[in-house]
Amino acid sequence: MHEISLVRSIFNTLEEEFSKEELGTLTAIDLKVGMLSNVEPLLMQNAFEAVTSAEEKFQGVKLNVETVAIEIYCAACDANTTIENYKFACAQCGIPNNNVVKGTELLIHQVHFDTEAETSP
Repeated sequence: MHEISLVRSIFNTLEEEFSKEELGTLTAIDLKVGMLSNVEPLLMQNAFEAVTSAEEKFQGVKLNVETVAIEIYCAACDANTTIENYKFACAQCGIPNNNVVKGTELLIHQVHFDTEAETSP
């Protein structure tokens, strides 16, 4: 299950970007996961729970996963189409298309901190 290594990579990224004190007030992480990212949101949640239960410093942090639909761009009619049922064709002109503009991402979209914990003495 590659999701465990992805979760560890997310925490490594956060450790590089934020101080130990800031990470001590971390409450939640919002991810955007594209449907073509090869990441299953439920498996990501399970991996996150496994890692946070094994590593004391991240217990209590919540993971929110937003699934990003697949979207293509059609140059023929200058339009974006959201793909359903993996039918890669423009909704306006019907031309088959694989010019994906959304749906492959795996992004740390936002991190949430307990601001009250930061301001208390």
